[in-house]
Amino acid sequence: MAKKDYYEVLGVNRDATEADIKKAYRKLAMKWHPDRNPDNSKAEEHFKEAKEAYEVLTDAQKRAAYDQFGHAGVDPSAAGAGAGAGFGGFSDAFGDIFGDIFGGGGGGRQRSTVFRGADLRYNLEITLEDAARGSETRIRIPAMEECETCHGTGAKPGTQPSTCTTCGGHGQVRMQQGFFSIQQTCPRCHGTGKMVAHPCATCSGSGRVKKHKTLAVKIPAGVDEGDRIRLSGEGEAGVNGGPSGDLYVVIQIKRHGVFTRDHNDLHCEMPVSFTTAALGGEIEIPTLDGYAKIRIPAETQTGKIFRLRGKGIKGVRSSSHGDLLCHVVVETPVSLTAKQKELLQEFEALSNKDAARHNPRAKSWMDRVKEFFAE
Repeated sequence: MAKKDYYEVLGVNRDATEADIKKAYRKLAMKWHPDRNPDNSKAEEHFKEAKEAYEVLTDAQKRAAYDQFGHAGVDPSAAGAGAGAGFGGFSDAFGDIFGDIFGGGGGGRQRSTVFRGADLRYNLEITLEDAARGSETRIRIPAMEECETCHGTGAKPGTQPSTCTTCGGHGQVRMQQGFFSIQQTCPRCHGTGKMVAHPCATCSGSGRVKKHKTLAVKIPAGVDEGDRIRLSGEGEAGVNGGPSGDLYVVIQIKRHGVFTRDHNDLHCEMPVSFTTAALGGEIEIPTLDGYAKIRIPAETQTGKIFRLRGKGIKGVRSSSHGDLLCHVVVETPVSLTAKQKELLQEFEALSNKDAARHNPRAKSWMDRVKEFFAE
């Protein structure tokens, strides 16, 4: 039976690039691999067909012979077959695909594995006022940076790192299991592909040193507890030219002497004198923008809440300000003089003559207590 056209097998055009061919083969290899299709007798045939097409079209010499002579140009048994024709081992073809997926070297190419630097976290404590209005501050953090003595090579000045003899400079080693070729990070050079015979005295061969740096942090208005500010590229330096990590500044808000925060709302306790609560009056209360006046109605009880609209905080992701909620706490007089005590006792005596009228809550509670013990 005549073989299918290799370009047709992989579903690519005749002018497809090597990257296009690899991408197409990767999809077919995953789709038709026998281990993934145990009940499909045709899967192995499709898999081998795709592998054969891949091996030819990713080899420049074989591809040129195939384009000129067709299948005869790459058949070792056919007269006029291209020089060096024949099929490489499956481990080389499939290993090259997995090398591209996992970042390892393949096909004889030397690649040093690069690593992104670690992300860092810095806990920044700020006041409630700074959180509400926004501010700018400076922080000093420790971080791993490229060694200035060896410029990140890890080798003593005047020397150079040598190629790792275990992985041949790939940074990856290949493990063969049957027809599978699996790559993993080289255990000797840890993926760098290099060995340092004479380490740099400054960084002990790591290529990085621990330093402190000072950074400016802009705190947006409305940040809340636990919010994170990302400083791109301000984390630890990468390895082998890899990108630096990021720095995450995590906001922590100091305990405030007057206010507590609940998302965009603020809460505060408002002590009110016994007289003001009973007779009513006007008092001043603090806000983040100064003072505001509140009219206290007569006979106000502890626990009454007064809401001041728009006197809270405008969150980072909010379109409007929250509210300020003032919780009334009626303050019991202390350190009374003899005259004050006398007047209060007189007041108490007068109140008790009509307790149901002057102290309705106490009267109601006492009635419920009597009912309870009467049962």
